[in-house]
Amino acid sequence: MSDFQNMIEGYRRFKAGEWSRERARWAELAEGQSPKVLVIACSDSRVDPTRIFDTSPGEMFVVRNVANLVPPMETGGGHHGVSAALEFAVTQLEVSEIVVMGHGACGGCSASLSQKFKDMRPGEGGFIADWIDMLRPARDAVVAVHGTDGPAAHRAMEEAAVKVSLDNLRTFPCIVEREREGRLRLHGAYFAIADGVLHVMDPGSGEFHPA
Repeated sequence: MSDFQNMIEGYRRFKAGEWSRERARWAELAEGQSPKVLVIACSDSRVDPTRIFDTSPGEMFVVRNVANLVPPMETGGGHHGVSAALEFAVTQLEVSEIVVMGHGACGGCSASLSQKFKDMRPGEGGFIADWIDMLRPARDAVVAVHGTDGPAAHRAMEEAAVKVSLDNLRTFPCIVEREREGRLRLHGAYFAIADGVLHVMDPGSGEFHPA
């Protein structure tokens, strides 16, 4: 699929096929949504959570951005899109699970390692640099062990991004409270594009193992 007209053709196939076959389900969804899981994933076109987890519409509330990052809670100026989506999923939809899913060959994590966009102006890489600056402490730790290039460094950075987001999720009181009460569980995951293997993070060790 290379242009908008191809997308329109895809919509027509969907409308004539899946939408028609699942008409009752879509009628139900028209009345509201009740997903049980919030997935925070990367915007990368290769890692669509609904495909990876083979879910139907309405099953997951999904937030996607560069490097699957959750900013720490802050109440200063600016627009807080990720925080708003998180707040909605947790306090209004009352999801019971949050999954942060990183992935292989992540451009945002690669840019963090290389500092490719450092000191660039907004619109020329500056927005990216500012966003992935959230990874700076984790990046420094990865570089101290693995350097800035090579498979080990990239994998470590991609896994570290998941852990940064999990830590930042726990700066939100609404999450801390629900997790403490057993109403909400947090999970880390990593999808390897090259071999299609999903890895899940052990909450005790922080290690990722094949699902």
